[in-house]
Amino acid sequence: MIRNRGTQIIKKGSVVKGKMNEPEIAPIYLTTAFHGKDLDDLEKYYSEKGYTYNRIRNPNRDALAELVTYLENGEDSMICSSGMAAISTIFLSMLAVGDHVVANNNLYGETLDLLKSLKRYGIETTVVDFNNLEELESAVRNETKVIYTETISNPLMTIVDIEAVSNIAHRNNARLIVDNTFATSLMFRPLDFGADVSINSLTKFANGHSDVVGGAATSSKELIGKAKSLQALLGCTMDSFSSFLCQRGIRTMDLRVKRQMDNANALAGVLDRNPNVLGVNYPNLEGHPQHELAKRIFENGYGAMLSFELPEDRDKVNRFMQELDIVKYAMTLGGYSTTLSYPVLSSHFQFTKEERLKMGISDGLMRVSVGIEDIEDLINDFTKALRVFE
Repeated sequence: MIRNRGTQIIKKGSVVKGKMNEPEIAPIYLTTAFHGKDLDDLEKYYSEKGYTYNRIRNPNRDALAELVTYLENGEDSMICSSGMAAISTIFLSMLAVGDHVVANNNLYGETLDLLKSLKRYGIETTVVDFNNLEELESAVRNETKVIYTETISNPLMTIVDIEAVSNIAHRNNARLIVDNTFATSLMFRPLDFGADVSINSLTKFANGHSDVVGGAATSSKELIGKAKSLQALLGCTMDSFSSFLCQRGIRTMDLRVKRQMDNANALAGVLDRNPNVLGVNYPNLEGHPQHELAKRIFENGYGAMLSFELPEDRDKVNRFMQELDIVKYAMTLGGYSTTLSYPVLSSHFQFTKEERLKMGISDGLMRVSVGIEDIEDLINDFTKALRVFE
């Protein structure tokens, strides 16, 4: 019988008594490890891939993976500590010295940086325009193992024909990896169109509350199993509390994102007609270069992201941002509130002006992540602020 105070402080209250087997909401498993009764019990956990140490497996992370796998229509998912962690781990699990990657030329800036950094490990990357399928196919080599793109590019909202690109990849014995963050599974599921891996930054629309950083990769059990083995060594697993919050956020994702897409569609039309705006990038606008493709492949809407061109007058751009009351600047996207971003000083700040202009990113480009506010208020906020250019 334990009597001493120091031991009792450690032991008392450590076991939940009288609990029911199925709580309404799954508890948060903040523990770093799980107890085994003896060596036989420990071997059983290992053989069943049960819970032993948090970095290897955690119930909250597994629950989130089950939900993400369903949404992306895959076989399994790897849940990571960030979207970039998901991308990095997938790359490292699928590539080796001497391999080659073909990447779209308008990717998120840090993804391009990551691909450049892989060169020091003997992995080469060729960057081309994926809307030119002939150029894409001509860039493929015998050593090409991965073709990488985003469904909708950041920040120009260009769209890729994923099915056509997957056909090119598989004809050449390569794997297609698609970052589906901007589209979300509500609009598009890359695996249904031939992609081998679907990547999502869970930080964005999935969680939707701007309080979690996380990422996911969804694919076959074989590819995800290999990636998870590496993930455990890299240590980039999502923690249990973030997993719980993200799973809770996803429960309302369809409700949020549908309203966000409706708001974005309305706002894009208003901005497109505003004389102070030089141009708007949004897939449902008839002037968008991939408008017909968007109509063919997207479901439920055209996304909650848009970008627009302003005159390249820094003082007036500053005044425009200052005049906004509802919309605030934020280095993220996908939350329930509308935010503004300036790609020149955020997603593509590491590129020279010449490099950015080749990508189509001017000094007047602004990116908007549209939230769930009343659309009339959003329209009035932008319209008022844009008057500084008159």
